[in-house]
Amino acid sequence: MNSVSDEIPAVEEKRVQHKNRRSLLLVIAAFVLPILLAKFALDGEWLAKGVTNKGTLLTNELTLEQLGIDNSAFKEQWLIIYNLPEHCQSDCQKTLETVHNTYVALGKEMPRVTPVALYQSELSGEQLQQISKSQWQLLAMPTMAKQYITKSQVLVVDPLGNVFLSHPIPNNIEDFPQFGKQILADMKKLLKYSKVG
Repeated sequence: MNSVSDEIPAVEEKRVQHKNRRSLLLVIAAFVLPILLAKFALDGEWLAKGVTNKGTLLTNELTLEQLGIDNSAFKEQWLIIYNLPEHCQSDCQKTLETVHNTYVALGKEMPRVTPVALYQSELSGEQLQQISKSQWQLLAMPTMAKQYITKSQVLVVDPLGNVFLSHPIPNNIEDFPQFGKQILADMKKLLKYSKVG
């Protein structure tokens, strides 16, 4: 009689221990599982990267002063700089047009931005006439700039004179609309969050 009554508490005690062990494992899993999932998600690149800019951020510090450009001439403006190739042919003209259209698309933010074209060789009368219809500031490429700017690209400069973003010129004519949209997206975001310029 005694042995049966002793077995009931022993069985009950084992059930309680089993329940406690299961609860402990669930609590540990609740903390460890999210950490493991996050690690696998980052390592396996399951999620989109947190990059929101369309252009490429420059990794090395670059300023207008290093390029030999006087920042005071632009009165704390944001700059969109296009360094023209040696000879401004159809791709160059298309880039000038695309960047100008992007500049105009800024609307009420236009007064905060100045598009600057750096030229390496004299432009033809026709090219000068075409550029004069837009708001481009023409500037001869300083000798110092040639060591930093080695390819044709569009650069974004903040009002303090820091060159920090680059947009490569598209190779195909059909890519120019997307190119303009990317510059516009970056500029709108910068102007929205910046209190400078």
